Amino acid sequence: MRRFVSAAMTQSASIGAEARIRNPALAPLAFLIGDWQTTGTHPLVPGKTLCGRTSFAWHEGGAFLIMRSEVDEPQFPSGVAIIGSDDGAGTFAMTYFDERGVSRLYRIEVGARSVTWQRDDPALAQSMTIAAGDGDTLVGTGRMSQDGGAWGDDLSQAFTREA
Repeated sequence: MRRFVSAAMTQSASIGAEARIRNPALAPLAFLIGDWQTTGTHPLVPGKTLCGRTSFAWHEGGAFLIMRSEVDEPQFPSGVAIIGSDDGAGTFAMTYFDERGVSRLYRIEVGARSVTWQRDDPALAQSMTIAAGDGDTLVGTGRMSQDGGAWGDDLSQAFTREA
């Protein structure tokens, strides 16, 4: 049985191999690439510093960008997201999934060394903007609106590149 599984896995790894190339539309997001230590704040836990980690890496040879994140507090879920583009429409999207089984779709706006993902669901709208500092820092500012109410603070983080 092991030989069959191994052969099947090898075959799957070779399917579509020619498409595992850099997606030029994602090039403006290169400033995110790396492993980052994070410190942050959230209105649910005022006065507490939230420590964690986030990584951004090219996936499938650069066809996509993958983000993985975790915060060292149990009420904040670990998550993973895939970022891709629609070159015809000139748009970007992120599909997010976390350990609670929650999945969300965000639209993305890319600026000069910044990225914003936003979800406009009436029950819970969210926005996160990450902007580059110097080459080894990022600043993330989160906002949210619950049940159509006013926008307020959400998770905000400072990112420091791991050595």
